[in-house]
Amino acid sequence: MTYEYLIAGLEDLQIGQKTKFSLDDLLQLLQEQMVPADWRLVELLRKKNDDDTIVALMEEDAVLDRFHETTLSENDFRTQLLYEQGMRSCNRFVRLWFEFNLNLNNVLAAAVCRKYKYDIASVIVGDNEVAQLLRKGGVEKNANLAAVLPELKDIIAVSEIGDLLDRERHIDALRWQWLEEQTQFKYFKVDNVLAYYLQAEILHRWDELTREQGEQIFRALLADLKKDVRF
Repeated sequence: MTYEYLIAGLEDLQIGQKTKFSLDDLLQLLQEQMVPADWRLVELLRKKNDDDTIVALMEEDAVLDRFHETTLSENDFRTQLLYEQGMRSCNRFVRLWFEFNLNLNNVLAAAVCRKYKYDIASVIVGDNEVAQLLRKGGVEKNANLAAVLPELKDIIAVSEIGDLLDRERHIDALRWQWLEEQTQFKYFKVDNVLAYYLQAEILHRWDELTREQGEQIFRALLADLKKDVRF
């Protein structure tokens, strides 16, 4: 299904600008205008690792066995389950979005581990090719990794930005660029609607975030990473 009228009526989004609508209003509009199968894709994109369905999975014996075989924290393992759900989606754009973020976050985590001399393998989530290469060779001078992850150089450059809030803005800029590239020639397809929602989510997050709040959040994330790493 295509969404010519829906997309034509949406406000143009530019990275760094403030939006004129609330995210709740956008979600209500999308739910009203999208067919149920496409709306479920939006719901999947909104899912977090503390979602009820992800938490429920942790109670299954087979999933618990998998968890105990890893070196991941419970929070990281739930994140892995979320990525796995997204990468099984019937929609190619959704699958690629989840895999892009999996790779992005794994490379960033590996860069932090390299800097602080932590065990990289203990924080890498998932089992795709990028995750396997990171566990084996890290991020430094990893020719195989560069061959399968075109964004590697850009991600490493972002990881080296000292200001935490500025680093996060650059990370979202990478996400924004990926969304633009993936939907450049699709026009009124569901992928464009999904990308629009994701871009609006990025803008609203920054609308609500002050520098002081950002510093507190990212320092807390770093503290959690240190706590979760198993030496």
